Amino acid sequence: QVQLVESGGGLVQAGGSLRLSCAASGRTVSSCAMGWFRQAPGKEREFVACITWSGGSTYYQDSVKGRFTISRDNAKNTVYLQMNNLKPEDTAVYYCAADLQFRRLLAGLYDYGGQGTQVTVSS
Repeated sequence: QVQLVESGGGLVQAGGSLRLSCAASGRTVSSCAMGWFRQAPGKEREFVACITWSGGSTYYQDSVKGRFTISRDNAKNTVYLQMNNLKPEDTAVYYCAADLQFRRLLAGLYDYGGQGTQVTVSS
């Protein structure tokens, strides 16, 4: 079992930055690929970014490439999402996710998910 707790959300003006954190705990967390998803009001949850267990490979949704960076610190069991040049359309609840298979995260599937943290970008 893996538990995930997100933090770092908030209200920011367009063009600003936020860094989300996801603290993970559990026996297999260091073996998991980790990812971030988001869900805006009235929309389906969508993939944002993911990273392999080693941190050696990352993948991003096209709309966030060049603006968001996913990273992880396995010594701290924490994954981060650095978000720069935020836009109003980035407003959503952001969820951390974990799965033993990187390809499942890419497909929008995962075994473990957090409760989410709200990110609001004002214009």
